[in-house]
Amino acid sequence: MFDIKIFYSFLFCGAICMIAQLILDNTKLTPGHITSLFVVIGSFLDVFNIYDIIVESVGGGAMVPITSFGHQLIHGGLNKAISFGPIGIVMGMFDLTASGISAAIIFSFFFTLIFKAKDWFTLFDYDM
Repeated sequence: MFDIKIFYSFLFCGAICMIAQLILDNTKLTPGHITSLFVVIGSFLDVFNIYDIIVESVGGGAMVPITSFGHQLIHGGLNKAISFGPIGIVMGMFDLTASGISAAIIFSFFFTLIFKAKDWFTLFDYDM
């Protein structure tokens, strides 16, 4: 049977991507700026428990965009801060995000061993 949360997840992720593309096309911000902005927005939404409501509403699709990284940083930090005080913030930030960060490091290492790096300008036949 069709689960409506799948559709909502698709819409949420699509909306995040559309907003990012609109910002990229209409401002002078770089992709790095937009990524950082979305991480901070996800953090602020988690501080006020708004991101948890979004996750409950749209399901796992809310955990896919980059906003969820900010959500997980703050969520883990605030949970550990209850038990360990201020040092718990730093400890908790890496509890929920450690697997994603570790996977990115490990996969990038193995991909550099497998694939050969190419010069950007030779991909598109630019004369420089």
